[in-house]
Amino acid sequence: QVKLVESGGGLVQAGGSLRLSCAADGRAFSDLRMAWFRQAPGKEREFVARINRRGTITNYADSVKGRFTISRDNSKNTVILQMNTLKPEDTADYLCAADGGPWSSLSYLTSERYEYWGQGTQVTVSS
Repeated sequence: QVKLVESGGGLVQAGGSLRLSCAADGRAFSDLRMAWFRQAPGKEREFVARINRRGTITNYADSVKGRFTISRDNSKNTVILQMNTLKPEDTADYLCAADGGPWSSLSYLTSERYEYWGQGTQVTVSS
């Protein structure tokens, strides 16, 4: 079992920055493949970023590429999403997800790949 807790959300003006944190408990963090998703009211859940176990591979949605950075600190059991140059369209509930299983045929883009989810942290970007 894995428990994920997000923090760092809030209200920020367009062009500003926020740093989201996801803390994991219940399993060796280095065994977890981690990702961030977001969901705005009335919209589908959207992939944002992912990072592999060693932190050597990252991928981003086109909409955030160049502005967001995902990283992890395995010594602190934490994954970070640094968000810069925020836009109003970034407003959403941001969810941390973890995959602790073996090989999967599902893409990392697909929310169904991840068996563990946090409660989310709200990010609101004003224009």
